[in-house]
Amino acid sequence: QVQLVESGGGSVQAGGSLRLSCAASGYTYSSYCMGWFRQAPGKEREGVAAIDSDGSTTYADSVKGRFTISQDNAKNTLYLQMNSLKPEDTAMYYCAADVVLFPLEAYEYNYWGQGTQVTVSS
Repeated sequence: QVQLVESGGGSVQAGGSLRLSCAASGYTYSSYCMGWFRQAPGKEREGVAAIDSDGSTTYADSVKGRFTISQDNAKNTLYLQMNSLKPEDTAMYYCAADVVLFPLEAYEYNYWGQGTQVTVSS
C-alpha cells in the first residue's frame, strides 16, 4: 500500500523559506515520478514541481528560480525547498506519486499524501 506523508509546512513572512518533506513507503520509490502540488481555497490543485525516476525535474513558471525539488532515494523522501516565498504561495501542499506522462498534471497521479499547510504573510 502506497503511503505518502508530508511535513514541514508552517507560517512564514514574505521573503522567507520553508522546506517540505514527503516520506514515501509501500512501493519501489525510485520507479515513480514524484510531484508537489498545491491548492489554495477556491482554486484548483496545481502542479508546482516534479522529479521523474531519471532525475529530470519540471517546475511551474510561478516557482522557477525560487523552489527546488529533490529526493533522497536512500531515505525514500521527497523534498521541496521554497525560498523567497510570496503571499500567493499560500496553499495546502501535497506530494503525489505515480508513473506519469505529464508530471505537473494532477489527474495523472493516483497516490497522494494528506497535505501540509503553507501560509505566507505580507
